[in-house]
Amino acid sequence: MERLKNLKSKVTETQRLLKLDDLKKKADQLSEEMNAPDFWSNRENAQSIAQDYQDIKKEIDKWMEMENKVNELIELAESDDESLTDEIAKQTGELEKQYEDYEFYLLLNGPYDKSGAVVAVHAGSGGTEAQDWAGMLLRMLLRFCENQGWQTQILDESRGAEAGYKSVMFSVKGRYAFGYLKSEHGVHRLVRISPFDAEKMRHTSFALVEVLPELPEDAKIEINPQDLRIDTFMSGGKGGQSVNTTYSAVRIVHIPSGITVSCQNERSQQQNKETALKILKARLYRLEEEKRAKERLELRGEYKSAEWGNQIRSYVLHPYHMVKDHRTEYESSDPEGALEGELLPLSEAYLRWIKE
Repeated sequence: MERLKNLKSKVTETQRLLKLDDLKKKADQLSEEMNAPDFWSNRENAQSIAQDYQDIKKEIDKWMEMENKVNELIELAESDDESLTDEIAKQTGELEKQYEDYEFYLLLNGPYDKSGAVVAVHAGSGGTEAQDWAGMLLRMLLRFCENQGWQTQILDESRGAEAGYKSVMFSVKGRYAFGYLKSEHGVHRLVRISPFDAEKMRHTSFALVEVLPELPEDAKIEINPQDLRIDTFMSGGKGGQSVNTTYSAVRIVHIPSGITVSCQNERSQQQNKETALKILKARLYRLEEEKRAKERLELRGEYKSAEWGNQIRSYVLHPYHMVKDHRTEYESSDPEGALEGELLPLSEAYLRWIKE
């Protein structure tokens, strides 16, 4: 009985920390919006609201179900039926394990951890080898997003001549997408026997992954229009609605920082411009965050920027099999699993590491 009361106390406290009552109000508000007669007049906005509602409802239901199960077990324990003792102990253990898994969400308490994300993958030097590695990372990240039930959309891409990508950017819609994906921000290193080398030599390839939060409309990121250079060019997308026969693609250069953002996969020039501006704001936010992190961690001698040579993770496919995160020291002998999108252990290890 003591274990159950302790578990009930933990569940109640976690619900308070997660502001479950506020989430219930938010779900009711979204439900009202979805029942409005003109809800589907703006399809893109409607899909976003519907996805948000489903994510919030799933989180609420999960915690309410756990609370109900704990209460039911307490009632059974209070009945003093000794024939149920072993079953109660077994179910209590299962609920304690389930709580440990759910408690992980307390680590996702950054300002934008609950938001969607924008992810970009850039091949390092090395031509086809590095571009193929960028393509492998894109597949890995998209698989992970699919496993989590998040929606993804390619925003901009520059394909390699023979394989993979020189660079590719995509958006991720889903609750906690940024919180989970921020562990992937940095340089990823691959060691393997090259499929492009006739002599079957071992090669090392690098690619940079950028993970940016999807900032809300009211985010306080000031951009002076005079600091921007906006170019339009013909889209190289997959076509449809004359998308690659008009100057619908947009490139925005933020002159003071040198940041360049391109978007070409939306249907119109205006949509591409709006998306590119959102991404620019997110990159400026990331820049400020990294400056603050650098100032804080340099005092402790721990700062490493996400630049070439400072890889965050290595995937070794030859002469042995290993994936290792160099920040958290987490490692596994199953790099193929990670490359198939099984990133939760790596993400969770990172989130626990940054809270230490």
